[in-house]
Amino acid sequence: MTFELILMSSVMAVASGVTGCFAVMRRMSLAADALSHVALPGIGIALALHINPLIGAVAMLAFGALLVWAVEEQTRAPIETIIGVMFAAALAIGAMVTRGEDLMEALFGGVPSIGAADRWFGLAAAIAVVAFVVTQRHRLVVALVSPDLARTTGINVRLLNLIYLEVFALTIALGLRYLGVLLMGSLLVIPAATARRVSRNLSEMLVVAAVLAVVSTIGGTYAAEALGQPSGPVIVTLAALMFVVSLGLRPNS
Repeated sequence: MTFELILMSSVMAVASGVTGCFAVMRRMSLAADALSHVALPGIGIALALHINPLIGAVAMLAFGALLVWAVEEQTRAPIETIIGVMFAAALAIGAMVTRGEDLMEALFGGVPSIGAADRWFGLAAAIAVVAFVVTQRHRLVVALVSPDLARTTGINVRLLNLIYLEVFALTIALGLRYLGVLLMGSLLVIPAATARRVSRNLSEMLVVAAVLAVVSTIGGTYAAEALGQPSGPVIVTLAALMFVVSLGLRPNS
């Protein structure tokens, strides 16, 4: 495992950890897993066109997040329902347009070879994600607890929700090479859920979630190499084990 891969997987994990905190607080745990599947058709189309699969994944995830926001605003249907329907459709379409070995890699990920373009995109996107969450964390909390109060303080709740969904989708795209569309949602949710149990406040939760995500990613990748297993399932298993351990601890209020 090279230093470059450690660096790229670490920044992806930090972005996943902090973004996942608000997904957990917004009760989007299942939605995180479902939305990641929206990338599959984009990957399949990109492969068919012989272009970088990351381009297809980012485009489809961004469109999916926009569609979820628009449908939720117009119908007031629960976001879990909307994303659940999109998940089923995206998985079906993606399975039809992605074949063989490409499908397995898209579903489960693996230790990637990172090109220069992917490297710079990953670094820039991760910094943007973390910067947004850290600078907007108080506004996100107010909008979550009381949208009416947020509006009276001048917060554009609709726009903030849209930006968060797009940031959420971008974070998923960052981790697809490592965990695939089936498992990336888990890295968003599990470290954040663990951090929520052991943290005393939001700032502590963000830090703990980021650390747990990095430990899961780096530790899981090394363990996968030693065991001769794909990295994605091992990373998620390690994260899940840390959550199980946290169940034995007294949760902080």
